[in-house]
Parts: sequence; C-alpha cells; structure tokens
Amino acid sequence: MARRREKGWPPPPEPLEVEVVDNHTHLLSAADVLPEGEDVPTAEQEIAWAHAAGVTRLVQVACDTDAIEPSLALASQHREVVLAVAIHPNEAVLHAGIREIAPDGLEPDPRPRHDVRLDEAIAVVAKAAIHERTRAIGETGLDYYRGGEQARAVQRASFRAHIALAKELGLPLQIHDREAHQDVIDILLADGAPEATVFHCFSGDAAMARICAENGWYLSIAGPVTFKANDVGRQAVRESPLSLLVVETDAPYLTPHPYRGRPNGPYLLPHTVREIARVREISVNEVAEATSATSEALYGPW
Repeated sequence: MARRREKGWPPPPEPLEVEVVDNHTHLLSAADVLPEGEDVPTAEQEIAWAHAAGVTRLVQVACDTDAIEPSLALASQHREVVLAVAIHPNEAVLHAGIREIAPDGLEPDPRPRHDVRLDEAIAVVAKAAIHERTRAIGETGLDYYRGGEQARAVQRASFRAHIALAKELGLPLQIHDREAHQDVIDILLADGAPEATVFHCFSGDAAMARICAENGWYLSIAGPVTFKANDVGRQAVRESPLSLLVVETDAPYLTPHPYRGRPNGPYLLPHTVREIARVREISVNEVAEATSATSEALYGPW
C-alpha cells in the first residue's frame, strides 16, 4: 500500500540559538505550491514564523517583472527584508518570444508580461536595482533542464547582461544554475565575475566547489543538502571553506527532509543549518554565526 503523504505546512523546528539569514526566498509565492482552496499565509505571517525559528533576516528574490514592485514594497515595509532582482533564465526565454515544448510535454505558460521584450524587461530590473532596499542581482543564470539551443542562446545573453549590471552597480550576483555548470563557469571566467558571486541552491559536486573556492565564489546551501540521496552535495559542503558558505530556503520550493513535497518557508531553514553542522562536524552555532557574518558582508547590514 502506498504511503499517504502529509499535506500542509510542516511543524516549526526547534529554534536556533544564533540568528541566521535566509539568503534566497520567495515570500510572495506560497500560492504556487499550495492546493487550490488552501489558506495562503501572508508575508507578514511567514516573517513572524521565521523570527520564531531564529531566522531574522531574509533576501527576497523577485525574478520576473510582475514580482518586482510587490517585492520592493515588501522590502520597504519590513526591515528584515532586502531584495534581489533579475529576470529568471526561463523567463528570459519567454520574453524573447520562444515557445518551445518542454521535455515533459508541457508548453510554458506565457503571461501578459512576456509581451515585453527581453531588453525592456532587463531595463525594469536595472531601474529596481538602484533602489536602496535592493542588495543583489538575481536570480539569473542558465537552466538547461528544458529548451533547445535557441533558448539556451537567449539565456546566455541574458546572463551576460545581468553580470554586466551587477558589476556596474557593485552588487552581488545570485546565480541560478540547473544542469549548466560548465557553461555558467565559462561565462563567469570569460566575462569576469562580479566581486561577490553566489551560486544559489548550489547543485555542483566537490570538484565544482573547489573551482568556486579558487575564484572566491560563494555557495548558497538549500534544502537538498538534507535529501538522503544527495551525498554529492554533502561532500561539496564538507570540502568547501566555511567562509564561502551561506544558507537559504528557496521557499516555497525545495523543502528539506523529512518534509519534502510540502510547502517550504524561511522558518524551516534550521533544518539545513543543522545538516551542514552535522556534515562538517562542527556546532550549529558556528554554522549560524559564520553564514550570518558572510551574508552581512555580502549584502550589507539590515
């Protein structure tokens, strides 16, 4: 008999003793993962849940044009929240007018915002990037999970435009890298990476982690490090300098074990922090202190 999967929000974890920063979350996107009709928590509720767990500062990520203004308003109203802005690589493809069939047989769902040309969408990002509450450009990068070479060429051009913007403004870059490790690295080396470059939800192996360390690039570690089958990810965390690690949820996605498949929120970040501590054989407080200090060095105080 198949095991019945629990639904709804996971229970709160034991609070951390040392406050931590969620380096990458999507506070306004809970409805994307909840069944129709289920109550959607407000951003204020999610921030309160996070506080109770010891997650006291967050980087809200707006990676489509519809999310930018609401996210700016959120960051302006809540001192705990700063902002990263970009056009997601899959969004870039749709802004370029490409409607390719995905491997799973589903067509992308273009929204009215995709009637805007890609260069105009990036201009919207550039305008938001000079706001005082914006502290990073992201998430941008490459996603080779679906789409052919035409889509990939658009993603590479968009990625390069975001790299240039981050360097122009002196902002950290948060990278989305899905099944595109070598091309992401090649572009960073060819174009010159921003001074602060962060691999959001790092998914590479120990060899890639060593390349990142050689270049001073940061690894943002998310819920997948807790997945039972992810020995490769844990080895990368074990071998990376602690000074180059930060932590994130990517909420409402990538919920950590044992709640995979249920909604994620910043309040669940302690699960990831505790797994990093276990893997590295150091204290949870040491992980929290180090990653929080690095987050503030990256994004400034808030």
